[in-house]
Amino acid sequence: MKKRILGMLLTVAMTAVLFSGCTSKQSSTGNNTNDESTAKETATFNPDEENGIEVGELRNTLGPIPKIEGNVKLGAVAKAFENEYWRTLKEGYGAFQDKLQAQGYDVAIDVSAAQGESDEQGQLSIVKDFINKKYNALLLSPISDGNLVPGVEDAKKAGIPVVNVNDGLIANADVFVGPKAIQNGELAAEWIADKLGGKGEVAVVIGMPKAFAARQRTAGFEQYMADNAKDIKIVAKQNADWDRSKAKDLADIWIKQYPDLKAIFCNNDTMALGVVEAVKASGKDILVVGVDGIGEAYDSIRKGELDATIDSFPLYKAQIAGEVTLRLMNGQDVPRVVWTPQALIDSTNVDTPAEQIINWEEPAFE
Repeated sequence: MKKRILGMLLTVAMTAVLFSGCTSKQSSTGNNTNDESTAKETATFNPDEENGIEVGELRNTLGPIPKIEGNVKLGAVAKAFENEYWRTLKEGYGAFQDKLQAQGYDVAIDVSAAQGESDEQGQLSIVKDFINKKYNALLLSPISDGNLVPGVEDAKKAGIPVVNVNDGLIANADVFVGPKAIQNGELAAEWIADKLGGKGEVAVVIGMPKAFAARQRTAGFEQYMADNAKDIKIVAKQNADWDRSKAKDLADIWIKQYPDLKAIFCNNDTMALGVVEAVKASGKDILVVGVDGIGEAYDSIRKGELDATIDSFPLYKAQIAGEVTLRLMNGQDVPRVVWTPQALIDSTNVDTPAEQIINWEEPAFE
């Protein structure tokens, strides 16, 4: 609750800065809408608190994926392909497109991304280009909770459905598709607490503070420890903006500053791999857990370096998002939130096929 109140206060403060014409760092890079009601809605919408539906239940309720007549062009926008996670999401969109075309659906999914995970304006420009080209629907993974809101407003005026896929929030999107971000942190905390016997000093490397997933992953980790492992102390937490080198530098400092540090939780795998470098250089035995389940993280676990990751399976998440989009376009009653699978991966299941871990089943088509 405190974090939600803080988020609302920050949003109000940012809106005030925009209206006063100031040029602080947040107002100059956020590219948020000046619509105060939209800003408040963004601050209060939290998919983790919604009564979402799993994809299996969605299929049982709505039946096969409906046939879409004519040529359909879907525009998907990721954060940045420099991160393997977003490249895998793109691969998932491509896999879903191939399955649709094999079933006789005339559907193409174009996938673009910003130049970097801080390029909010560049990402918004891609969205507006898709709208101008009259794409039939949009699947968007925003960099922050506000940067794509103006584009979504334009899409709605043009009658284009919008699906918010993972990470940053779009309060005015039609559907949110993704995992429970807070559970990312809870799973990591539970695993670390078990490995440490419920005692010890730990630290948290946060992603970009403006990203919903970063805030929720951190909140889930902290709350689990507070409720279930009171003898584990979080001695440090700081953002590294999803950046590997920044995370490594943070870990270098913390390892020296806190000689009894036993574990570090990172909001994504890219940062976790940077922390692994620092831990290896120190020669200390410090647990490192990340989030995303990228291939390099799996390889690092196999080598006995990274200890665990929370995989949200972007290859399958993209396919679920594509399925939800077609259902939405066909007028089906799709819930506001559709959950996608996630699981903790460590040395015990790193070589278990993803399909088996998440019990993946292919969708049925009309």
